[in-house]
Amino acid sequence: MKFAKTFTLKEIASIINCKYVGSDDFPVNGMNEINVVESGDIVFVDHPKYYTKALKSAATIILINKDVECPEGKALLLTDDPFRDFKKLVLYFKPFQSANNLIAESAKIGKNTIIQPNVFLGNNVVIGEYCLIHPNVVIYDNCIVGNNVTIHAGTVIGADAFYYKKRSDCYDKLNSCGSVIIEDNVDIGALCTIDRGVTGNTTIKKGTKIDNQVQVGHDTVIGERCLIAAQTGISGCVILEEQVTLWGQVGTNSGIRIGAGATVFGQSGVTKSLSGGKSYFGSPIAESREKMKEIVRMKQITHKDKN
Repeated sequence: MKFAKTFTLKEIASIINCKYVGSDDFPVNGMNEINVVESGDIVFVDHPKYYTKALKSAATIILINKDVECPEGKALLLTDDPFRDFKKLVLYFKPFQSANNLIAESAKIGKNTIIQPNVFLGNNVVIGEYCLIHPNVVIYDNCIVGNNVTIHAGTVIGADAFYYKKRSDCYDKLNSCGSVIIEDNVDIGALCTIDRGVTGNTTIKKGTKIDNQVQVGHDTVIGERCLIAAQTGISGCVILEEQVTLWGQVGTNSGIRIGAGATVFGQSGVTKSLSGGKSYFGSPIAESREKMKEIVRMKQITHKDKN
C-alpha cells in the first residue's frame, strides 16, 4: 500500500507510539508485506527466523521487536509487537469505509458494460468496457477490472486475505489493505473467490480463464492465458507464469512458482515450485512420466507379493 503522500519516520513513530532509529525526516512512502516490499516501504518482522530476510529486503523501514544494528540507508521502528503496530498503521491509513448502495457512487463503469441485478460494487471499484457482470457478484472496495471481462454469478472479488497471528487466547487478524486487479479478456466462473492482497495486489493477467468454484489466495499473480479448472485452490503469494494449466481440484502451497507452460493434472497437491513446459500430477507432486513409472513399479511389487 502506498500512502497518498510521503510521511516522515517521526510521524509514523508517533502514530504507533514507538522508538525509532534513523533521522526524523527519513521518508516513508508506504507499507507492504515482505514478498512485495519496495524502497520507501515499511515491513514488519516479529520472529527471529525472518529478521535477516526483513533487514536485507528492499524495504527501507523495518518494524521490528529486537534491538539490532540498523542497515546503512535504512531506518528502524522498535516495538514489542510489530504485528499489532503494523495492523494499527493499516487501520490508520486504510480505515473501513461502509457502503450505502449496491453500486457505490464512486464506482466507475466503462461503456457497453452490462451489470446484472443484485451486483455489489464497492467504493472506488473500476470496471472497464464491454464487461458482463452476472447476478450476485460482489466486488469489494478499490478492485479494478479491465475490458471485456466476464464474471459469473456468485463470485466474490476482493475479500480479506486469510492472514492471522496465533495469540495465546485467539487468532489475531491482519486487516487487508491491498486490492485485486483483473486484466483484459479474463473469464471468471461462478462461485469463485479471489482474495485481495494483504498490502499489495492479487493479479489475474490478460486472457486467463477460470472455471467455477476456484479459490485464489492473497497476493497471488496468475499470468497471461492460464487455464484454471473447477474446485482448484491456489494459496497466497503464488506465482503462475503464462499459459499454466491447473486441472480440477488442484491444491497448492503458498509462496511457490509454477513455470510457463506447465500442466498440473487433477487432484494433485503442488507442494513445491515447478519448472515450466512439463506436466505433473500426484500428491506429493512429481513430473508425470516419473510418477507413472513409480506407479508401474509399485504395481509390479504388489503383483510379486501376491504371487
